[in-house]
This record gives sequence, structure tokens and C-alpha cells, in this order.
Amino acid sequence: MSVAGLSPNFKVAFDANSQVFSLAGVIRPRSVDEIADSIAMLRQAIDDVRGVLYVDVKRLIQMNNTAFHAFVRVALDACRARADLRMVIVTSSVVGWTTRMFGHLNQIEPQITVEVYDSTFYPGQSFVEDTSFIPILRTQTKMTWRHERSILPRHGLRPGIAMADVCCGIGDFAVLVQKEFQPARIVALDHSKASLAYAREVATNFGITDIEYTYGDASEMLLEDNQFDFVSCRHSLQIFNERELLLKELYRICKPGGRVYITNEKNSHCLGEPRAQSIQWTYNEVAKLFSHFDMDVELGPKSRRYLADAGFDDILVESFMVTNLDGDPQDFADVITAWENVYAGEMAVRRGDTPEFIERFRQGFRDHIFAALHPKGYAGWPIWVASGRKPT
Repeated sequence: MSVAGLSPNFKVAFDANSQVFSLAGVIRPRSVDEIADSIAMLRQAIDDVRGVLYVDVKRLIQMNNTAFHAFVRVALDACRARADLRMVIVTSSVVGWTTRMFGHLNQIEPQITVEVYDSTFYPGQSFVEDTSFIPILRTQTKMTWRHERSILPRHGLRPGIAMADVCCGIGDFAVLVQKEFQPARIVALDHSKASLAYAREVATNFGITDIEYTYGDASEMLLEDNQFDFVSCRHSLQIFNERELLLKELYRICKPGGRVYITNEKNSHCLGEPRAQSIQWTYNEVAKLFSHFDMDVELGPKSRRYLADAGFDDILVESFMVTNLDGDPQDFADVITAWENVYAGEMAVRRGDTPEFIERFRQGFRDHIFAALHPKGYAGWPIWVASGRKPT
């Protein structure tokens, strides 16, 4: 890979192995001469590729007309000179102006297409970002916080540090951390505009003004390298189909010596008594259902391997069981009801399961609720916690 820079805020690179030419940061030259080296790199990339050249602008924060027209002119001229060449410009909904700015090029030149990278990146996104799920997400956080508040200090969370909560969802975890640990800075990032709107509303209602809620793609964050002492990413790796990309980003924004903290589940280990057999069957099927949509709710015990492969050291792993005895058993039952509605009521239908299967599937959730509310019953939901240190 070759790299050149116009300024500390702008980077251009070409990866010959994957045939990706990338632009990142802020590019606002006063004249084309200022970006002559970058234009030359694009020309060289075009000469080197066969087939498709991918032009990655997912991290392009700003670009003025001088730069835009200079790069586009090279691209158009190349396509007209080479019938064998195709260009795919890869944008992101997080930086929506790039889609609008580059989008019309296909009308000018059919060999150029524009793809919105994150429109299909998260296969399970529609399930987990349903706004009707928000009350249950709050209940889940309340139930897990009883455990995590004592676990987090062992994994590096302490007052006065800079923290990022990636895939923050409705933002309730960031609020609890801010109240309990008082970090000097919290950036909370998510890809769901609806969740962020809710998060900002909650923060306003509680008079919290020092959480920076940010819209962003967790696999291509517009955050600088080495910014945060502590980076959390809870219940999110398990719903990404390209977990290595997300871990690479968590590693990048973490300071050397800082820690990345992740939580994930192993759904097949959800349990309950009485009616244990029905409950176990259903949660085994939950794992298979998520796998169908390229998600892995069995990821919890794999956390150590993922962190090690991403380059972290000093890896800590522990687990805890959320149960019907943690506070009000009805809270546990409400969470399971929401799972039943989404997993059996939407995901199984989308997969094409038969009515007979879905009815048996539902029964396991109902039996889990029965166990949670039974005066002598026990119901559990296991969570794996892991963190790794970014080497200095």
C-alpha cells in the first residue's frame, strides 16, 4: 500500500492487492497543484488495476469543488479511454453528502457506479433497531448494570478518563457510566438515528450535557486514532457479520495502554426451571436463527480469541448470569416476551419457518417466562464480559 498526504487531516492511499483507492479526512485545496501528488497516485492506480477499481470515500469528511472536479476528471477520462475499466465509488450513509456528490456520475459515465457501503453491511439491523424494542433495551441495561457496575473497574474504567461507547444504542449505558464513574469525556456512537434521538432526549431529561452522541458507522468511524483510554462495545459484535472490521476500529481509536471492553452472549446457555427441556430447545434454535442472518449470539466464550486475533494483550474474560432474582422477576419476563415477539414473530417468519415450528419455538419463550415468574422457579440469561489492552 502506498500513502501520500496533503495535510495531517487528509490521506490518500492505494492498496494494489484489493484494488482500492481511498480518500479520507478533509481535502480543500486552493488549487489543483496542491493535490498533484494525489492525482498522480490515482492515475497510477488506474494504470495498475484490471477490472474494477474501488474508490473508497467512506471517511472523506470534506471535499471542495476544486478537489472534486480534479479527481472526477481523471476518473471520467480513464473510463472513456479504457472500455475494460469499471469504477465503484463506495460511500457511507454516515457521510451522506458523498453519496449525493458522487451519485450523478453514473448518469454521465455508465462504467462508474456508486454503492452505499452500510446499506447492506448489517444484515440484522432492522431487527435490533426497531424503536418498539426501546423499553426492553432499557430494562435489559438495568438488569445487566447491577453486575457490570462492579465489573467495569476491573477492566479499566475509572474517573477522569476519555471513553467511547461504540454501538451505544439508546445511550442508557453511557448515562449510567457518566453518573457512576464520571469520566472526563464520553463519546457515544451509533448507526441508528432513531436510537440516538432517543438517547439525546433521555440525556436532556436527566440534565446530562457532557455526553457527545455521534452518528457513525462503527466499522468506519470518523474518529481520530488513539483517542480513548476506554472503549466499550456491548452486545454488538454478535450482530455484525464482519466482526474483525469492528474490532480493528475499536483498536484504532483506543490509546496505547488503554482497554477495549466488549460484552456478548451465548444464547444456547439461557436456562430455566421448571420446563428446562422446552427452554433449552428454543434457545438452541435462537442460535441457529441468528446464524441464518449472519449473526452469532453464541459469541460470548469466543471473545478471548477475537480480542487476541485483533492484537490486544492482557486479555481479561469473565461471565455473569442475569436472573429472575435480580430485582423484579417481571422485568426478566418482559425481556423474554420482547425476544419472543422479535425472534418468533418477525425473524422466524422472515426465514420462512412453518407455523408448527414457530408455535413450538414460541412455547420455549413462554416456558422461560413461566420459570421466571414461578414462586420456586429460576431463569437465567448468561453474559460474557471481556477486555483487552492495546499494546504500548
